[in-house]
Amino acid sequence: MKKQNVLLVILLVFSMMLAACGAQPQQAEAPAEEPQEEAAQEQAAEPAEAETVSEEPITLTYLVDDGETDLLLAHTFADGYMALHPNVTIEIENRPGGGDGDNIVKTRLATGEMTDVFFYNAGSLLQALQPAQTLVDLTNEPYMDTIDDAFKQTVEQGGKIYGVPNQSAMGGGILYNKKVYEELGLSIPTTWEEFAANNDKIKEAGIAPVIATFGDTWTSQLFVLADYYNVQAASPNFAAEYTANEAKYATTPAAMAGFEHIQEGFEKGWYQEDYATTTYEQGMKLLADGEGAHFPMLSFALPTIATNFPEKIDDIGFFAQPGSSADQNGATIWMLSANYIPQTTTGEKLAVAKDFLAYTVSPEAIELLNEKVPPAGPYLIKGADLPEDVLPAVQDIAAYIESGDSAPALEFLSPVKGPNLEHLCVAVGTGQMTAEEAAAAYDEDVKKQAQQLGLEGW
Repeated sequence: MKKQNVLLVILLVFSMMLAACGAQPQQAEAPAEEPQEEAAQEQAAEPAEAETVSEEPITLTYLVDDGETDLLLAHTFADGYMALHPNVTIEIENRPGGGDGDNIVKTRLATGEMTDVFFYNAGSLLQALQPAQTLVDLTNEPYMDTIDDAFKQTVEQGGKIYGVPNQSAMGGGILYNKKVYEELGLSIPTTWEEFAANNDKIKEAGIAPVIATFGDTWTSQLFVLADYYNVQAASPNFAAEYTANEAKYATTPAAMAGFEHIQEGFEKGWYQEDYATTTYEQGMKLLADGEGAHFPMLSFALPTIATNFPEKIDDIGFFAQPGSSADQNGATIWMLSANYIPQTTTGEKLAVAKDFLAYTVSPEAIELLNEKVPPAGPYLIKGADLPEDVLPAVQDIAAYIESGDSAPALEFLSPVKGPNLEHLCVAVGTGQMTAEEAAAAYDEDVKKQAQQLGLEGW
């Protein structure tokens, strides 16, 4: 299992590394068109070159996460495309991340009020959108030949492809302040025991060992999600058994460990003051300023840190979340999120939306991204090279991939993911639940989604 997981990332990601209520429109939202599912499906099956993009004035709406990096990505794509197509106006709307954002996306798709293009997760969360009934099939678009097969698997259902990558792949683990480590004489931990020992020394120095940003609840999940490399190392068949309802978090010690890590942080006082209300944006500042030593996070935080604290980005490194064995130390890798077109986008807007997605994976768009948004990992687009001045922390992630010490996150190996994980993690991190209680509750939480997906064994 481990070798298969590594091959998924290494053979298909490393080759290029070498060369989550209502939306808050930033401009007025264009009226939603009536759903025309059959027409949309017919149009989706046609190659893009068979469609003519209108040169008449036209407006597209584009829904994205409200994270700073995601907004920067969206504006970079939109500005670049509008510069090439002066007749097109792209209005960007934003939504919250995490479970609240998921609900907005699902509601707008269900009511036929989705924007013309939208940004969303790949992997398990996408499957819950029932893409065959809600999204435009992009399988036959000409640019699909340039998209890495590893990514296509994460936006595929029933042999059809529904999404286009909109950012680089990411490492999930520990972002750390290298200056704090240097000043305290600390070494990169390769076991959880070593990580805990480092935290003791950091706390003694008056620095918050671990930055928690529960004000944005989605950030609470990283100790669980980024631990998957260690889960699969200890239980190689976990993903398949979990999908078949044969393995549980509460009864698999390696899977339970992530919840236990959150509880340990609470009990040992690793988190900074006011961590229950601290936001993700504030957490990045704490890390950059050295007021916190570790930030369990995905590497998509790096471009924002680079933008807001350019003089401090070289002080930020990355290491994999340690497990129980130094001999099995590796990073959990997240595939990219994607841009999608809902079936409510029809007619001329559909043609322009498809052309916009084609632009987002073009060499011109990638070059512009490299200038505006420092990549957080490798692109999964052929010919899309990382810049020579790639961020140091991205180089750290690359080292895990190059050495074969990496595995995809569970959500890219199993469609089973419950919506309440972030809230359960917050409950553990604030002392309202034990790790055991949260793990058992999460095992119950995933049942509804598994049943909705029609998975056997549920």
